[in-house]
Amino acid sequence: MASSLSRGGLSVDGAAVPLVSGSMHYWRHERRTWASCLAAMRGVGFRVVDLYVPWSVHELSDGNYDFTGERDVGAFLREIGDLGMKAIVRPGPHINAELTHFGLPERVVWNPDCQARSPKGNPVFLPMVPVGFPVPSYASRAFFREARAWLRRAGEVLAPHAHPAGPIVMVQIDNEGALYFRDGIYDQDYHPDALASYRAYLAAKYGDVGALARATGVEARSFDDVEPPRRFDAKAPADLARHLDWAEAHEHLLARALGEFKAALEEGGLTGLPTMHNLPFGEDTTALNARRLRGAVDLVALDYYHRAAPADRRVIARRTTELVTRAEALSQPAFAAELGAGFPPFFPPLDEADSLFTLLAALAYGLSGFNLYMAVARDRWIGGPIDPWGQRRPIAEQLAALFLAIERTGLFTLRRRAPVRLVTPRSLRRLARVMNAFGPATGALFSVLGRGPEERCREDTLGLSVPIAIEGDRFLRAVEAALEAQGVPFAHAGGEDADVTLDGATWIVCATTGALKPALFDALIAAADRGAAVTLGPVAPTFDGSFRPLDTPIDLARLGARGAPALLDVAHAARAVAHAVGALSLPTYVIEPDGLAVTVHEDLAGAPRVAFLLNPTREDVVASVTVPGVRAAEDAMSGAAVSVTSGRLEARVGGRSARMLALS
Repeated sequence: MASSLSRGGLSVDGAAVPLVSGSMHYWRHERRTWASCLAAMRGVGFRVVDLYVPWSVHELSDGNYDFTGERDVGAFLREIGDLGMKAIVRPGPHINAELTHFGLPERVVWNPDCQARSPKGNPVFLPMVPVGFPVPSYASRAFFREARAWLRRAGEVLAPHAHPAGPIVMVQIDNEGALYFRDGIYDQDYHPDALASYRAYLAAKYGDVGALARATGVEARSFDDVEPPRRFDAKAPADLARHLDWAEAHEHLLARALGEFKAALEEGGLTGLPTMHNLPFGEDTTALNARRLRGAVDLVALDYYHRAAPADRRVIARRTTELVTRAEALSQPAFAAELGAGFPPFFPPLDEADSLFTLLAALAYGLSGFNLYMAVARDRWIGGPIDPWGQRRPIAEQLAALFLAIERTGLFTLRRRAPVRLVTPRSLRRLARVMNAFGPATGALFSVLGRGPEERCREDTLGLSVPIAIEGDRFLRAVEAALEAQGVPFAHAGGEDADVTLDGATWIVCATTGALKPALFDALIAAADRGAAVTLGPVAPTFDGSFRPLDTPIDLARLGARGAPALLDVAHAARAVAHAVGALSLPTYVIEPDGLAVTVHEDLAGAPRVAFLLNPTREDVVASVTVPGVRAAEDAMSGAAVSVTSGRLEARVGGRSARMLALS
């Protein structure tokens, strides 16, 4: 593969290509403006152009496609190549891009055989502007036949422009595959083909209906007779397994769909390039499982649309650090496939301060590649650093300075050391989906607002000691708050990735409300054997991940170490963290005043080289933080000197802003 993924971005013919890209929608611009817009992008510092290739724009009628004029994607790619730039292409089939029907042909979304189905068999509608539409099923064979024909044709058109013959160096498969944002667990999909997929998943997992009955209590003559749950009706832990299986089957369904879409592109000749998929904000509340998706695509990326506000800063930290721990373990870039520069008119407004803060905050927590969406402004979009005619707007100058600062400091070669890992088991995320108290309303809305299971899930204990869908998240947030108060760098990690994301951790804190998958416990034990302290909380597990009684009790004696408790509850989180700082020799960077955050990035020798000071509040303040070993500092973007006395940095940070400091 002449183009491949690396920790710092892409490797193209052995040369490093940082993933610093921007989106431009060629079909939304007059062809005569393409050159000026692309040249402006290159002048700002973009080296990669991200472009959607929309099905509904190119299809004139069933099987009849137009790739001429403003739709001539080949000509657009040639202009990209002529400027020495690279390209990421996104042929869908779903692209969103603020297009009517999310870029799908009207004839497809209104085909009943293609439509996702509700528990009562009705089409599932997305109430979206400019017009709502019935969303396709990720299981429908009719939809796959339609999508396959489009993707084969798109592959044929794009393949001649793939590296090394052309600029294309990466391909996105589908877009934000969260069931078209109708991802309530009992909202969909009850399409006949989805039910067949669910039953096939059960057969593969259990082998025979006897094993299914023993595990879930579901009695059936064959797997073809098994019906999925249509509402949450669990009364006891033993009732949860069938609901959690339904959640897991959704994860399997989406991964399989992406694999089929990728295969269709390859049939069209678009092969040999890294592939990716982007998860929307609130991804932790959806059926998108990064571990499963890696079986279909090479890179799993995130989308960022956040405000410069304290709650959003915490959300950015959680999302980014989990992305980074996974990416670093796989020697891949931690990539933001969409990082908002502007907003669609039906979103709450996001101004330039929001965009810059989000970008700097994500970089602060370890992001090592990003695509600005949009780099070039267009219809159905407000903002962007370059206007539709190729003129730079004021924010473009700040971005250009940031891009140069990233290059001068070698930021993407540095590492934010996070010796503490906060682990959320996948079973807890599935549990939060099935115990969502708001019906079809997506949990992502709560996640984006910095809210978690405590605000959106049922408070049921099902006869156990705590509200099982809530208490795990409450526990991790208490530990997180205590770590921030002590200035301890930490990162989040998904339990499904624990076999690769726990290396190098000094202290691992894993949430459990009484259930833990044995494979995850084995990964925790392996980390403990490598020298990490491991803490569970707030409730010791007596069930497996599906709330079935464990065959062998968890041995808590094998966990904890050097003063870190094996079991911890919410009330004692602050005390445990304060003790662990000394007992485990954890690094601390306490920033003043309250409300600010700091991250430090080190080189391979462990020397601090970059610090980010984040101020999500509305007040201009003088920030103060001690970074041992630092003798001098300057603003990496402006070059202005920063006061340093005995390792203590002092710098003014404006409200709703962040500063990137180069350290020496």
